[in-house]
Amino acid sequence: MTPLVTLIIICVYLGLLLTLGMLASRLFTGTKTDYQLASHSIGPFLLLMSLFGTTMTAFALVGSSGEAYKEGIGVYGMLASSSGIIHSLCFFVIGVKLWSLGKKNGYSTQIQFFRDRLDSDGIGLLLFPILVGLVIPYLLIGVISSGVVIQSMTAGAFPNVEAFNTGVPATAGGVPKWLGALVVCIVVLIYVFFGGMRGTAWANAFQTLIFMVLGVVTFCVIAFKLGGQDSLLANLQELGRNIPEDKATRVDMSRTKFFTYLLVPLSVGMFPHLFQHWLTAKSAKTFKVPVVMHPIFIMIVWVPCVLIGVWATTGLVPTPPPLPSNPNAILPFLVKRLTDPVLGGFLTAGILAAIMSSLDSQFLCIGTMFSNDIVGHYAGHDRYDDRTQVYITRGFIIGIVAVTYALSRAEPRSVFALGIWCFSGFASLFPLVFAALYWRGLTKAGAYASVLTTIATWFYLFRQSEYGVNRTYTLEVTLGSATYELMPVAAIFAASTVALLVVSLVTPKPSEATLAKFFG
Repeated sequence: MTPLVTLIIICVYLGLLLTLGMLASRLFTGTKTDYQLASHSIGPFLLLMSLFGTTMTAFALVGSSGEAYKEGIGVYGMLASSSGIIHSLCFFVIGVKLWSLGKKNGYSTQIQFFRDRLDSDGIGLLLFPILVGLVIPYLLIGVISSGVVIQSMTAGAFPNVEAFNTGVPATAGGVPKWLGALVVCIVVLIYVFFGGMRGTAWANAFQTLIFMVLGVVTFCVIAFKLGGQDSLLANLQELGRNIPEDKATRVDMSRTKFFTYLLVPLSVGMFPHLFQHWLTAKSAKTFKVPVVMHPIFIMIVWVPCVLIGVWATTGLVPTPPPLPSNPNAILPFLVKRLTDPVLGGFLTAGILAAIMSSLDSQFLCIGTMFSNDIVGHYAGHDRYDDRTQVYITRGFIIGIVAVTYALSRAEPRSVFALGIWCFSGFASLFPLVFAALYWRGLTKAGAYASVLTTIATWFYLFRQSEYGVNRTYTLEVTLGSATYELMPVAAIFAASTVALLVVSLVTPKPSEATLAKFFG
């Protein structure tokens, strides 16, 4: 009966999300703009919650804990500390300017902006499959993690159901990964289908508060259980003394590998779902709160997750059962092992909140791009009324959810490694959006060269890493007697930038009318 309590709490939480989505749908005006952009009505608090909830995915919770368990405390420095600064910088440098141009020219998607800025119809056909192709691995992170979390936390709930018996004590008798992931996909699909952007923003705000509060609670509970001391500070000191030396420092990580990680957070500048969230803001002043608070929120979420992953290496975790071999399961395993079923259920809801707060925005943005950039652009925006365009958006969302779920049934990869490859592709497109906003000399040919070089280099290196199976894949550059280890994003980013600059310098410049429209 005990694991069933956890399962009941999870089901109640998913029911609350569905209710929230239905309530948001009651405010739906029926227009395409309201469904896709909430009629540009999102204020500072909801924008902060939406942006943060969208960027803090299973990668930040499940992935960071698993990676810290494998690689040590250096994971925080690699991504969290730099992300806090770089994300806010992107919101300020990229987000505010794109919001201004989007509101002025009526954009709903990135592709509409690039078509206009480059005066090129073909750039949309090039970017659409690339952006969707890079978002799908991002979606897979959430779908795979949700299945792992639910199975780990409900282990033992159905001991007599043969189909649920995995043969592994940590997961036997739990809701199968395929079923847990399917339920999460359906719940997200329903509230996005009916609530649109407003439902997504409301759900993100609710889920962000849930996973932030429960993340801190998880941190404190696990610290007390493992440390065995009377105060939180004493427990932290005790756990710190027991962390192996190779996990307590980044001694095994080269300096060049560490610093080339700093390019990865630039990916937020090209996330299509963040572009859509930026356009929902009421005014430019709405960005003030997200710019200031985002780094603080990142610290609140990442510090507990990374430390919990490192604590799993201290030898203080009571066994049996042994620690799972799958690093994606470290966080849910510790939550289940060290908490009672009621608290475990609430903490699981917090983990799922982080996962689902990204899935909804990504599903909606892909549907919006298809409706606006493919159907609307080529069939004519005036050919279909708003209601029909909303249904086209919804239909494509259903298709993407089905494809993502089907792909998640394949052999799972490391959540962290899959995330890094996804973010590396988006980060390498950052020079394109930066140049489009700030460099008058960017040409259509230069943009094409940058995008094609990015995807060709990315795919080549991804294949070299055995499609993400080799989770420690890096590049080695030898200069003289010294060898430097680099993250793949460094090579992709450099190739993208060089292609953009060289080709733009030798090809015809944009028309004066285009430059006047974007630079005044």
